[in-house]
Amino acid sequence: MAGAMTRYDPATIEPKWQAFWEKDDTFRTPEGSERPKTYILDMFPYPSGAGLHVGHPEGYTATDIMARYRRASGCDVLHPMGWDAFGLPAEQHAIVTGTHPRDTTAQNIATFKRQLKMLGFSYDWAREVDTTSPDYVKWTQWIFLKLFKRGLAYQSEVAVNWCAELGTVLANEEVINGLSERGGHSVERVPLRQWVLKITAYADRLLEDLEGVEWPNSTRIMQQEWVGRSEGAEVKFDVAGHDAVIEVFTTRPDTLFGATFMVLAPEHPLVEMLTTDERRGEITAYVEQAKNKSERDRQASKEKTGVFTGGFAINPVNGAEVPVYIADYVLWGYGTGAIMAVPAHDVRDFEFATAHGIPIIEVVSKTGASADAPLSEAMVEQGVGVNSGKYDGLQTAEFKKRVTADLEAAGQGSARVEYKLRDWVFSRQRYWGEPIPIYFPVETEGDPRAGAEYTIRYDQPIAVDERELPLRLPELDDYKPGADPAGVLARAEGWRFFQKNGQWFARETNTMPQWAGSCWYYLRFIDPDNAEALCSPDLAKQWLPVDLYVGGAEHAVLHLLYARFWHKVLYDEGVVPTKEPFKKLVHQGMILGEGGQKMSKSRGNVVNPDDIVAEFGADAMRIYEMFMGPLEATKPWSTSSIAGVRRFLDRVFAVTLRANADAKPDDALTRLLHQTIRKVTEDIEAMRFNTAISAMMVLTNELMKLDEVPIEALGILARLLHPFAPHLGEETWAMLGHPPSIQTQAWPSYDPALCEQDEVEVPVQINGKVRARITLPKDATEAQALTAAQTLPALAPHLKGKPLRKTIWVPNKILNLIL
Repeated sequence: MAGAMTRYDPATIEPKWQAFWEKDDTFRTPEGSERPKTYILDMFPYPSGAGLHVGHPEGYTATDIMARYRRASGCDVLHPMGWDAFGLPAEQHAIVTGTHPRDTTAQNIATFKRQLKMLGFSYDWAREVDTTSPDYVKWTQWIFLKLFKRGLAYQSEVAVNWCAELGTVLANEEVINGLSERGGHSVERVPLRQWVLKITAYADRLLEDLEGVEWPNSTRIMQQEWVGRSEGAEVKFDVAGHDAVIEVFTTRPDTLFGATFMVLAPEHPLVEMLTTDERRGEITAYVEQAKNKSERDRQASKEKTGVFTGGFAINPVNGAEVPVYIADYVLWGYGTGAIMAVPAHDVRDFEFATAHGIPIIEVVSKTGASADAPLSEAMVEQGVGVNSGKYDGLQTAEFKKRVTADLEAAGQGSARVEYKLRDWVFSRQRYWGEPIPIYFPVETEGDPRAGAEYTIRYDQPIAVDERELPLRLPELDDYKPGADPAGVLARAEGWRFFQKNGQWFARETNTMPQWAGSCWYYLRFIDPDNAEALCSPDLAKQWLPVDLYVGGAEHAVLHLLYARFWHKVLYDEGVVPTKEPFKKLVHQGMILGEGGQKMSKSRGNVVNPDDIVAEFGADAMRIYEMFMGPLEATKPWSTSSIAGVRRFLDRVFAVTLRANADAKPDDALTRLLHQTIRKVTEDIEAMRFNTAISAMMVLTNELMKLDEVPIEALGILARLLHPFAPHLGEETWAMLGHPPSIQTQAWPSYDPALCEQDEVEVPVQINGKVRARITLPKDATEAQALTAAQTLPALAPHLKGKPLRKTIWVPNKILNLIL
């Protein structure tokens, strides 16, 4: 047996095997093999300045176990890692310190990479990608041009959350109570020229193709709800006294006879026309107030405020005049920016009507008869039409069909499908992002860089020639944003303005959002060094789709939706061969701080993996994170609990020192070995890592009891343990006299017949409390179990003088005697 170490010392073992893997290139992805493939992918990290905390490696450990297991099972495995490295934090650091974001990002990446290697993850580092590298940016820009040429990238005046202090547009999720989530700066709603991606063109496919993926049901539902497909009718309400029409979309055209008021978004263009002179002051004040609220705040507010415009619209089904209000919970840009309100059958409308004294008319009844008394709450279910003229008595589905057809015949409406999904606002007014590869003609009589007056023709966008990609960022001395929504790059006049054939042009000064680089990184991992194509078609066909994708549930909507959208565009372009990028998706649960709260700097409860590895070793940390509970569960961290896992690894090392080449497993050990192989194999397949570890602990404890430990049994233990604790797996394999690497060894196989137990141990309860245990033949009958239990000396005191009233027998599981 090789090796002279007498105790387990991870500080020596782990660096040794990390150096071997790097020199040996152990985890390089095979090429040109005929073996089955497995593409295992982590949601790659943003390399922040703080480095990893112990919550990050949970998902990485899970995928590493799967990658090592699949390699041992005869698969070619692609298991890469890279960096989602554009982003606001590096730019903010640059503003404060003057350090170029590129330099900060490189330092942060170095820290992350060191920590990941320290934890023994089996990434193919030859495929490492960085979304900020020019080679990567080139293809991100190339995809944008494909979107642009397909009419899927367009410019639009969009009401956005503009933060002058941060100098950028913020997503609704980044604004809280009118302030930026980062820094607490004032945010204003302003119209701004933006690049927008037409994701709505793919709405139906984004829904339909969810049927073919293995994703958590909760994530599928979140995606479906975000797209929000609904069938209904577009209805036209004429404006009383004006030659104008208010269009609304409703999923319940059967409730039109109960529409007793309408609500417009404060930004709706008809508000000015509808507002009477006596209402104008109140309307103006309300509109100004709504401007400074994010859409998220407007929709989340429980108080549904609103103001009457003084104007009326005509209900197309009965000619009734209905008052028109404005309210900030209606959003311009979602649907038509107007709703018809039916207070009898919508909770929000009921509350609004009650507060403003608006009539509430029941038009749908569960029974088909009108209520005798005023409604005390909205009835939102389907039912039978009432108070609806010729439609009375019709079930909801039939009512919808007939009234929609009648509206269409009268030119007052039509059937329509509506989506909650809106096109993706793609522009950011910051420096540290991919430049958008578009430029515009400039009308000027001089050099705009020298102060000549100019007009940029934003209505005539021109695509950068693909041969000129990547379009690189200019070098700046000052990254601080200004109040100019044109963005930081507008100050780089030598970069922004250029001449071609005597004509002046201006580059787009908006950059792409951080989402851009993460939309397609899984493709670049397949072919990272290809200078001629985003990804070779042959390699895409070989590796796609990603077989296992692991990451946090916080990305359950936007990242996944955007990546799926880009993938479908590339599928239409013939770049990728699959309709979906990610076949199976798993969300790891969050690891909380010691007190059960989310880890954060402000709470001071962040645990650095460097400290844990220094004290316990990387393998102990890996095993502990997988042993805490089910992968998907939320779990509190406990540093003191790692000691138990470390003792398990100590025992594995100690029992390996006692390996005996002459000893052979007896029948009981042989059976246990096969049962353990089956248990660990099935648990890895199902990603039940905690119970797989338990099975290996049981096997180790049994081996520790032996005077002579068969080398065959220890070889099996080493191969089973290797995906979980790879450094110790390699070390014990070498201690048994084998050449490295254990990763090249086949996964142990088991004989199903030897996994079956001839006998089982069954607990015996008296009135629900366990009093003894009996060993029975497998599948023993109730009578056999009862007879065996009644002969147990330990039960005699409990049974004496007490009649047996009832026996509860669960075969092979439990016997409960009710006395």
